[in-house]
Amino acid sequence: MSKVSGGSSSVKSKAVYRVKNWSSYNRALVARGSLTVWLDDSFWPQWYDQRPCQRGTQFVYSDRPIEWMLTMRMLFGLPLRQTQGFIQSLLDLIGLDLAVPDYSTLSRRHGSLAVMLPCQRADKPMHLVVDSTGLKVYGEGEWKVCQHGWTKRRTWRKLHVGVNEATGEVVAQTLTSHRIDDASQVSALLAQVDEVVEAIGGDGAYDKQKVFDALATPPSGPPIQPIITLRKDAKIQQHGNCKAPPLARDEMLRAIRQKGRQGWKQASGYHRRSLAETLIYRYKHLIGGKLKARSEANQQVESRLGCALLNRMIHLGKPESYRIEKRT
Repeated sequence: MSKVSGGSSSVKSKAVYRVKNWSSYNRALVARGSLTVWLDDSFWPQWYDQRPCQRGTQFVYSDRPIEWMLTMRMLFGLPLRQTQGFIQSLLDLIGLDLAVPDYSTLSRRHGSLAVMLPCQRADKPMHLVVDSTGLKVYGEGEWKVCQHGWTKRRTWRKLHVGVNEATGEVVAQTLTSHRIDDASQVSALLAQVDEVVEAIGGDGAYDKQKVFDALATPPSGPPIQPIITLRKDAKIQQHGNCKAPPLARDEMLRAIRQKGRQGWKQASGYHRRSLAETLIYRYKHLIGGKLKARSEANQQVESRLGCALLNRMIHLGKPESYRIEKRT
């Protein structure tokens, strides 16, 4: 579409991306629904709990079948009772004489699981991008509220994620109350990352002094470079005639004033932060925007299982796109 003004026309261009590996990506999409991908023969011998006897009631099942069944529940969107029936019928078809944990056992053991995020080791320092999103816990739908008003308040939690920009994997995750600000979770996310982080990208919600303090003194490794958009009324805190080393936030602000905000974003690679938004879209689209669990411990594990599930899908295959210019 051309826009004519004063006898001259100006044509705007919009970036468009096309996938170039449709063949392999199609196979990965098909594999996501294949049960053979999610079945691991190595843990059948570890189905029952093998830990030493404890005081009180003994565990019957190990953590691995509990985690696997809850993963299948999230993958196929099943309630707990239907999950029990689905796994029982699956084991019957395979011919394995194993007892299946019932739905109450799944609910009780849910919050005590230690879920690992499957990640591929990188051969270079990580560029971490962080973001957050809301997940409903319970409440009424938008249509009912719009038509008839609400009769009970909706409650939601905030999911914070740290994503490896190079691989698209979730390497860190926390779940908090919706009243907790994004900046307060940076230290908690960094504590979960075992590899060296060279830079962190985030939006304006992370323009807090506690974030820059955490990046200046990370749990391990050298200081981390912040790539965080600053608010428009940001001020220099430590001027150039000071003998102390320059502050990272001040250096970013000087670069923004010199190159302009858009120029700084292009030069610093700030737009790589959009990979975190892509991850959140994938979570909402594939896992869902609502938590089924009711207790906070179960909700934490449920959201972590969802992130682990997305990582396994990434390992099966992901689209490789290239940029083209489209006239609008």
